[in-house]
Amino acid sequence: MRNRNILALTLATAATLAAAASTALPAAAATAAQPANSRTAGGHCPQLSKKLTWYGDNRAKLQRMIDERGRCSNPHLGHGEKRPVAAFDWDNTITKNDVTDATIAWSLRHDKILRPKTWKSTSKWMTDEADRALTKACGTSVPVGKPLPTSTNTACADEIFEVREDGKTMSGAAAFAGEWDHRHTVPQYAWVPQLFAGHTVRELETYAAKARKEALAAPIGSTQTVGTHEIPGYVRYYDQQRDLIRTLKKAGFDVYIVSAGSEPVAEVWAAGKGGVGIDRKHTIAIRSVLDRKGRITTWNQGCGDVPVNKGEAIPYIDGKRCWINQEIYGVKGKSAWDKQDWRHRIALGGGDADTDVTFVGDATGAHLVLNRNKSEFMCRAYDNADGRWVVNPMFIEPLPQKSGTYPCSTTAYNEHDGSKGPVLREDGSVVPDQQDSVY
Repeated sequence: MRNRNILALTLATAATLAAAASTALPAAAATAAQPANSRTAGGHCPQLSKKLTWYGDNRAKLQRMIDERGRCSNPHLGHGEKRPVAAFDWDNTITKNDVTDATIAWSLRHDKILRPKTWKSTSKWMTDEADRALTKACGTSVPVGKPLPTSTNTACADEIFEVREDGKTMSGAAAFAGEWDHRHTVPQYAWVPQLFAGHTVRELETYAAKARKEALAAPIGSTQTVGTHEIPGYVRYYDQQRDLIRTLKKAGFDVYIVSAGSEPVAEVWAAGKGGVGIDRKHTIAIRSVLDRKGRITTWNQGCGDVPVNKGEAIPYIDGKRCWINQEIYGVKGKSAWDKQDWRHRIALGGGDADTDVTFVGDATGAHLVLNRNKSEFMCRAYDNADGRWVVNPMFIEPLPQKSGTYPCSTTAYNEHDGSKGPVLREDGSVVPDQQDSVY
């Protein structure tokens, strides 16, 4: 079986990817805390396409970062110095719409979800109410480990998708309860690969590939029905992001995907024909543990000081920082959760939601934000503390301007215990409420 990033059940800790880390060179506006060996761009860096539309002067801002950090400004890259790193979220950052939802929708419409022994066994946080709702809707007549008829059983498809989408049952009861670090995981995200327990990685890749083909062929704006849920029926790669990734790679950057989705699904979309040319080694997402027969289990690979687990440490908010530090920079143990020094952070980060705010904020050269009106993320972006935040509307079907202001000074920050608080700068000052101005 080919080498993969998903570990066997007998392994207790993650195998670290090759440390293709970056010592991304300081920008022209480097602070005293950054390295002092700033170089001036040589003017011959690969250029972003001028045929593709960016908001305002965003293309120029990103080009300036490429000029500062690429081979053009550092002739030693590739000769002993580590390459600069760019890291991107996937869903609604590289593509319009969610490829995980597309894969789940396809799987539900084609009877690919296997009946678990009990629904409660699929997640350590699943409530009794959710267990009862799923059991009632999906029944017990199908043998354990066999496909549920979700293509015809609307109630079963509805309950599964509602738990995945909103963390609730169709009656509105909480599907998950208990304690978890709300900046390290969210149960309904962790539940996605757990939902595919019993399948091999190859089977899940096949489902993702078929869903991809279907979603790329569907017209922009189209919808599909899953149970009684109406969701987007199409997915598109953003041409601007494809061009940005291609230009970064030509300029000498190592480019990674860091997603809170299931890793086999992200790999299919990142490396697939017509995609963005990012291989498996450079794709980081939720990594399921396999059993001895190579089948996906409800266990996940861990990060930092969190060993193999049931979903406690996925690439989510601070978890994305942990996975970047561990897999790209080789940081071990508890320190992987901490913000690293300037030379051990990515040069460019790109995302669209609060789940991306930490790793995008860690970037030293540019923080690219696609505006989906997510409060904590947009508070950081509009506050623009280091002058390197680049805010762009979604390239396809952008959202209208948010009414009112983002509640940065009161309730925009996602606390570890699940409560809400003010967004603070590094010096402890409160970010004032922000108006939505890029839409």
